[in-house]
Amino acid sequence: MKLYALSDLHLRYEHNRQALESLAPHPEDWLIAAGDIGETPEHMDFAWRTLTARFGKVLWVPGNHELWTVSREPGALRGEALYQQRVAECRAHGVLTPEDPYPRWPGEGPHRVLVPMFLLYDYSFRPDHVAEQDAIQWAMDSDVLCTDEALLHPDPYPSRAAWCAARVEQTLARLEALPADCSTLLINHFPLRYEHVRLPRIPRFSIWCGTKKTEDWHRRFRAEVVVSGHLHMPATLWRDGVRFEEVSLGYPKQWTWRGDISHLLREILPGPLP
Repeated sequence: MKLYALSDLHLRYEHNRQALESLAPHPEDWLIAAGDIGETPEHMDFAWRTLTARFGKVLWVPGNHELWTVSREPGALRGEALYQQRVAECRAHGVLTPEDPYPRWPGEGPHRVLVPMFLLYDYSFRPDHVAEQDAIQWAMDSDVLCTDEALLHPDPYPSRAAWCAARVEQTLARLEALPADCSTLLINHFPLRYEHVRLPRIPRFSIWCGTKKTEDWHRRFRAEVVVSGHLHMPATLWRDGVRFEEVSLGYPKQWTWRGDISHLLREILPGPLP
């Protein structure tokens, strides 16, 4: 039995939808879908129908794209209400979310708990000399501005940073309640550590990539593996003996040269040795 992960499927692209349909069945294995799966209910329904037919269990954490309000219709869901709608869509297909009890990994090995999280970002992934109130302008000075600023609404919170702070507080309470004898697999769309945001072409995009409040969570909560996406730069990194997996697929031009999608699934468990 294996645990795989893949993120950033971006199913608005026909090529990515066709690729997802070509995935070979893994009926005994589990899959982490680590965010940015799609942007509409149709995208999400397609993803969950396709993936639950191929894997024994699917877990999801939201990226920023799932939280975009793309409809211009009056009364279109925003913020927390949209997130809860995405959770309901998952539950209709039996997909686990950050709002469900954390599952214990049933495969071989020690007591492990899979921890899907929704933490968002608070613009703190920036140099120390840049003040929080100047972060967006600092990014714009290098011609970088995330679409989230127009489409990802924090309602009912006053800001995305405030929503992030609330999510961090809620998640901390659940993590601190875990048994001390279990290890964890921490799963979040956004990287947990600032040092892992490696974006040489758009370095100032980092402010939309996480929060420094999670820098020590891999040690604090006994992580065996940390899974994230968002960067579209898949990699395996190590810190303090903990494996960090960036598991993005990405836009078609970013991944098709790497081969068939079935070979791009990242094996999380058992996974590689240090």
